[in-house]
Amino acid sequence: NARPHMAYIVQEFLAKNKMAVAPHPPYSPDLAPCDFFLFPKMKIKLIQAETQTVLNTLTKKNFQDAFEKWQKQWDRCMRSQGDYFEGDGAE
Repeated sequence: NARPHMAYIVQEFLAKNKMAVAPHPPYSPDLAPCDFFLFPKMKIKLIQAETQTVLNTLTKKNFQDAFEKWQKQWDRCMRSQGDYFEGDGAE
């Protein structure tokens, strides 16, 4: 991703100093170790840490409220006889 004039300067330096230049393929996430090895491992750890943080903040009331909302959804499902409905029914 170097600017063209910078690439020219580097090529000129390498040629002047008789340094071999190996061909370099365009960037590919399939060939970048950070993309296929490091970042996925870091991402998993970050997600796990954030998930644990959120779970640690949940209270008994959060679970009670969720259970009550779940019961309301079941009631709506039964009233609709299994037909599709949108929203939480709070009107």
